[in-house]
Amino acid sequence: MRKKLLLGNWKMNKTPSEAKAFALAANEMVDFAVAHDIEVGVAPTFVCLATVKENINPKCIVAAQNVNEHDHGAFTGEISIPMLKEIGISWVILGHSERREYNGETSEKCNEKIKALLAAGMTPVYCCGESLETYESGQTKKFVAEQIRTGLAGLTPEEAGKVVIAYEPIWAIGTGKSATKETAEDTIGFIRRTLRENFGPVAMDIRILYGGSVKPNNVAEYMSQEDIDGALVGGASLEPNSFQGLIDGMLAK
Repeated sequence: MRKKLLLGNWKMNKTPSEAKAFALAANEMVDFAVAHDIEVGVAPTFVCLATVKENINPKCIVAAQNVNEHDHGAFTGEISIPMLKEIGISWVILGHSERREYNGETSEKCNEKIKALLAAGMTPVYCCGESLETYESGQTKKFVAEQIRTGLAGLTPEEAGKVVIAYEPIWAIGTGKSATKETAEDTIGFIRRTLRENFGPVAMDIRILYGGSVKPNNVAEYMSQEDIDGALVGGASLEPNSFQGLIDGMLAK
């Protein structure tokens, strides 16, 4: 049985003091979620990671929004795996559509990062998803399958089983539009079949999240679907009341 997961991606929001206030406010929410068999986590900016880690309920996952595949070196502005591990961070989001669009991050580069994270005993959350143009042209499945195959290339089934996948249609991120539960389930079911073709039965244990304008008032619809194992949430994860609403919604499925 795959455990449900709610992961808030804060993107470029919150100062350290604001992040601390959220962390302290979220502590009881985390206990509530865990008691109802839901894993929860947040992904702050790099400057807020240590603050959140120090102040939030230890049952809460604290994830980074990116990492470099090298342990050290002349990579100005980058953050390494050893740096994250030293402050207790063991989850990292990779390949988010904004990273792909604004920073030129490719599935091939994500593959290098995934391998480095797994070698370090960490958990990658690998994002995939298509543009509106790709969606309207009926090429979603072909496009997403390529992202999955390339991003996870060279992994053993055991390694693939340690990756969390997040499907985020780009046309539904921050636009107010969201894929219907049927559309999301159809694509995520296809992703699971693609994983099964490449890695065998372990695909049934891999958690696949949906992201794209997920809010407290619609999260239950997605959680009612067989192949959707949780949500990667942006704006609706930034305030404690909304975060609690997301947890409540996941329980209302």
